[in-house]
Amino acid sequence: MRDLSRGAADDVVIDLAVRENRILLTEDKDFGQLVHAHAANPPGVIFIRFPGNVRQALAEAIMQLVAMGEEKIKGKFIVVQPGRIRVT
Repeated sequence: MRDLSRGAADDVVIDLAVRENRILLTEDKDFGQLVHAHAANPPGVIFIRFPGNVRQALAEAIMQLVAMGEEKIKGKFIVVQPGRIRVT
């Protein structure tokens, strides 16, 4: 979003994800609640919870998530934390 529309409102981001069939990747703690309240749910949300002291492990965690396959990610709300991936 930084390249397309820096500072866009969250509902604009959700609408764009729905229109373009994109999975959202965010660190915004309020985003999960907004997505669940939004009328049209995006194709998926990946919420990143990695403190600064373990940031170097983030890329590996995302690679593990991607390796799970699209069918396990699409339409889900996923929380990625150090040593844990939770899919709901």
